Amino acid sequence: MATHEGNAGGAVKVVIADDHAVVRNGLRLLLDNEDGLEVVAEAGDVESALHYVRAHRPDVLVLDLNMPGGPTVPMIPRFREESPDTRVVVLTMQTDAAFARDALQAGASGYVLKEAASQELVEAVRLAASGGTYLNPQLGARLAAAPPEPSGPPDDLTERELEVLRLIALGHTNAEIAQQLYLSVRTVESHRAHIQQKLRRSTRAELVRYALDHKLLEV
Repeated sequence: MATHEGNAGGAVKVVIADDHAVVRNGLRLLLDNEDGLEVVAEAGDVESALHYVRAHRPDVLVLDLNMPGGPTVPMIPRFREESPDTRVVVLTMQTDAAFARDALQAGASGYVLKEAASQELVEAVRLAASGGTYLNPQLGARLAAAPPEPSGPPDDLTERELEVLRLIALGHTNAEIAQQLYLSVRTVESHRAHIQQKLRRSTRAELVRYALDHKLLEV
């Protein structure tokens, strides 16, 4: 069982995962200067973050939304599986309320904008460690005011994203998909990243399973 501040007197252990060293250094300084918080490791990609979560079983993982190794929102359940007592606080530049909703639905306990990190991150980490949830106030207001999501393609995939997903599930490479849809490879990669974010699935096998389950390959 992880030790949380307030229930056993120990420091809240934090792992920072961000692909920019300057950002990690700043976050470490911010958190280590707070009483009762201790940064025990820093990760620059998803695999390193998984390694440190396994090794340290931190109370809180501060997780950048996009890092080398794939979209991180679909990985949140994996982090929770590896260390069930670890709470995840997403730290990002993404101000779209949909990303916040997806992160919280995936199991995050906090969503903090980088532009407000110095004011909000400490509060979010402490709240997450004690079992609460923190959401940037502006994003919370937008989510509360948002109208019901319209019905449409599965999980709000666009028609283009559905085309890309079908071709991925059929085994085509990014280059082959680009050729078939008259797109650049970079554009296909962008579509694929958006699909993974929306579906919260990070591997091709998971995308294939999703396509089969939703009968997207049927003519």
